[in-house]
Amino acid sequence: MSRVPERLGQYREGRLANKVSTTDWVRRDAEVVWHGFTQMSTFATNSPIVVERGEGRELIDVEGRRYLDAISSVWMMTLGHRVPELDDALRDQIDRIAHSTMLGHGNVATIELAEDLAARLPMEDPHLLFAADGAAAVEQALKIAFQYWVNLGVEGRTGYLAFGGAYHGDTIGSISVGAGGFGTDLFDPLRFEVIHAPGFDDPNCIDVACDLIQVYRDRLAAVIAEPLVQGAAGIHVRQPEEFRMLAEACRANDVLLICDEIAVGFGRTGSLFASQRCGIRPDLLTMGKGITGGYLPMSATAANRRVYDAFLGEDLGPRTLYHGHSYAGNALAAAVARRHLQLIEEWGVLANVEARSAELSAALAERVLPLPQVREVRQQGFMVGVELAPPSEGMRWGRQVSAACVERGVLIRPLGDVIVSVPMLTTTPEEIDRIIDTIAAAITSAAT
Repeated sequence: MSRVPERLGQYREGRLANKVSTTDWVRRDAEVVWHGFTQMSTFATNSPIVVERGEGRELIDVEGRRYLDAISSVWMMTLGHRVPELDDALRDQIDRIAHSTMLGHGNVATIELAEDLAARLPMEDPHLLFAADGAAAVEQALKIAFQYWVNLGVEGRTGYLAFGGAYHGDTIGSISVGAGGFGTDLFDPLRFEVIHAPGFDDPNCIDVACDLIQVYRDRLAAVIAEPLVQGAAGIHVRQPEEFRMLAEACRANDVLLICDEIAVGFGRTGSLFASQRCGIRPDLLTMGKGITGGYLPMSATAANRRVYDAFLGEDLGPRTLYHGHSYAGNALAAAVARRHLQLIEEWGVLANVEARSAELSAALAERVLPLPQVREVRQQGFMVGVELAPPSEGMRWGRQVSAACVERGVLIRPLGDVIVSVPMLTTTPEEIDRIIDTIAAAITSAAT
């Protein structure tokens, strides 16, 4: 009789994995895997954790150590790891079908998800084009905005306005509208020209953007912005009323507005979409990361009725959007994403984010901001950036503090000298205290 089921059960319990040390797993990893945003020559010496399983809001490594996932596995997870209801949705769908093409055909799971999303989006009669990750969704939005004006017969509307400090992904289009950094300057010859307003760290950034929209209105296809928070810039926050100004400037000058909600969508700022919190209705909206609760790769680009209608015409005619991805609208991801939307409402998740955000803010003000090693604390909902104040450059305090957090059992990731925490939406008061106490202790011990 085959022993595969028994061995699989042992692995799921962690017993087989625990027979191999972290050092061995890291060695095996380094021999065959190339990690993103990672210098592989130093990978093994930076104390990476190797995850074997997860429970709730914790990760468990191959030696059984537990870590509170305080960055939501880089902003992906929302409700937790191994959520029974999401597991069941996945199992139910896999008994039906895993994937079928969306190129000219449909599947039930994706249609139902699109219906549920459309009813919740702050847009007029949206239609959704699916992809597999956030950068692809942004790329889709840029192409749609460009072709929109071509389809209308309007010449010269080929440019984009973006913000300094922005991060929209790693494809050529998305790095073009991004701010640079993260090693992307190397690819400047491949990037197309973009008009840039200042980043969100400049209090005049929205005013400047509105002026630029008016000046370049005849050249702009679209403005792209992350509503409320620039995450990868170090959690820089602007106020909702400023984005209402931006949206009005786009409307008054007949320029499309793209809201990139890859990072800020699905509850991170306290509302399902940050655009709702701002009171704006974009022409195009990109979503990803938390769309499936972190379970499976999926993203989408939503277009309002005005934009969508510009692509309607004769079969295979020039108005057609000749764009599509092989795994777009994957049925497994769609089924989980739909159940995830339902759970956000059934569990009162957004109310938890609002309540815990207030506790998080109070704890940061009391226990972190007063530390002499801290320059500034920035927060919107469950997105937190603690900017350190090293006495000189090159000290890598961010890396040291984050490593000290991980040693204490809380997974944190730095952005330079900004310590970033993006807790899961179901985080408890006790876990808020654990995160803050750990960050404070790590700053005190490491940044000295």
